[in-house]
This record gives sequence, C-alpha cells and structure tokens, in this order.
Amino acid sequence: MKKYVIDTNCLISFVTDRNTDQQQRMAAVLEAASQLRCTLICPQHVLTEFVFVMDRVYQISKPVIGATIRDFVSMPGIEIRHEIDFSTILTLWPTAVPDFGDAIVAAVCKSIKGSAVITFDTKFKASLRKAGIAVLEGDFSMSAGRE
Repeated sequence: MKKYVIDTNCLISFVTDRNTDQQQRMAAVLEAASQLRCTLICPQHVLTEFVFVMDRVYQISKPVIGATIRDFVSMPGIEIRHEIDFSTILTLWPTAVPDFGDAIVAAVCKSIKGSAVITFDTKFKASLRKAGIAVLEGDFSMSAGRE
C-alpha cells in the first residue's frame, strides 16, 4: 500500500476554502485513505502547526479545531507519527530544506521506504527533489489509489 506524508498546508487547504482546487485534491486523497487504498502519515508537528494556523490566522474556535483533529486522527488510513530522527532532520536542515517544520516532514518521509510527501508548497517541493525525496505530483486521486 502506498504511503504519503502530508504537510500542514494540505490539512489547511482541505478544511478551508482558500484554494478549491487544493481542497478537492485533498478530498480525493482523504477518500482514498478512508477506503484504505493508501496510508496518510501525519507527523505530530503538522498537527501543531495546523492548530496554530487555524487558531491565529483563521481565528477558528479551539473546540472546532479540536473536533477537526479528533475526526482526522480517528479516520481509517491515517497514521500519526510522533517520533522523529533528529540526526536525519539535521542532515536536511537548514541546507537542503531551509524550513525546520518542512525538514521534519522530509525526515519522516525519508524514514519510510517508498513513501512520498504531499504538499502544495512549491519551494518545499523543490527542496524535496534536490534532497532526493519523492513528492506526489499531479492528480492526487489517481496516485493515492494505486499500489
């Protein structure tokens, strides 16, 4: 089964209307995960960033953010990754991946054979490619459903 490590912007795009194309692409990936056609791996740091952005930028109430996270983490096909390898992060950050949070996502992906990162951040995608880390491109629904 294909495994994908998701970036914070993927969750934000899914729960907001900031970009309907991204929202639809993430809906397809989440649907594939819910049907166990792929596994979405979410580093704990991504949830921390998500809470911060939803609270501070979008001013969503904490109970609503909490309910959103509760629904997400209990969904089939979702795996929350708490442990990270700092030695791997420090081989990526700050040279290959300048953002520390992005380096966490990249390090988690690097630790999972055959996985790819899902992100809408073009600078992060370029950093991932330069570091030799796979990025899911194109139609997420088609890729997420393949083995």
